[in-house]
Amino acid sequence: MSVVALPLASSKLHSRAAARPVDAPAPLRLWHLASLDAPTVAAVWGLAFAWAAHIALPRWIPALLALGTFAVYVADRVLDARRALRSGAVHTLRARHLFHWRHRRALVPLAAIAAVAAACLIFSLMPAINRARNSVLAAAALMYFSGVHGAHQAPTWLRRIFSKELLVGVLFTAGCAAPAFSRLGSVWPTPLLAAMAFFAALAWLNCHAIEEWESAARPEHTVRLGVLLGACGIAAAAFSLHADPRIAALLAAGSASALLLALLGSLRTRLTPLALRAAADLVLLTPLVLVLR
Repeated sequence: MSVVALPLASSKLHSRAAARPVDAPAPLRLWHLASLDAPTVAAVWGLAFAWAAHIALPRWIPALLALGTFAVYVADRVLDARRALRSGAVHTLRARHLFHWRHRRALVPLAAIAAVAAACLIFSLMPAINRARNSVLAAAALMYFSGVHGAHQAPTWLRRIFSKELLVGVLFTAGCAAPAFSRLGSVWPTPLLAAMAFFAALAWLNCHAIEEWESAARPEHTVRLGVLLGACGIAAAAFSLHADPRIAALLAAGSASALLLALLGSLRTRLTPLALRAAADLVLLTPLVLVLR
């Protein structure tokens, strides 16, 4: 190779390295692939809603949220993988589904143990009146599973209105907020309800963004949605600042998550699909700065 060719070869190698998508660190990949991301978000959001409502939750509540969420997500991903394999639609499976199917003999028993542990916490520590209220969420979760995993039986118009992303956003947020609301009695402050609605929209955006990134259908659309939701959250936080600083802080944290989702959307080509998916859940942990204060 000539002296002139050496700088050219070095330049090509540098450009290829610069164009190579960035992958997530191994701990972050495992956190996502093993369905530990959603339980972490659930525990943090549950504590954040309680913090905003000036409520001190007992320590078993975040554990209950994490255990229940882990069991649900493992079951959901294993069922998704089984349905795709049976129908020959393997191309629709993502790394998380393949990981769960490959390790189902370990993950399914772990999910069953988590479900039993969650049930023990509910029946041994949760007051009867709260169990009755939360049974509504349990019924909604069953409707979710019957709707998502039997979606071929539902009318097309119903699937469009009650998409999987919308159902996940609403049910996930309701489950995280339930411990705080159950301790407020019959009086539910409007600002806290507004914050709950905002976080339901944020959870929907998270699911919607991941769906569009993975399907390559209008991926730039999520950037605009993230900026719009973040701007709405900042405006709501500013409006609530004088009346309820904690609600304002919670909305500001959620706004940061929405804007970070928009940033991820704009940087999606620079990250591997797995790194992008893991980061999409990682940015939902912004309320952690509130509960650790």
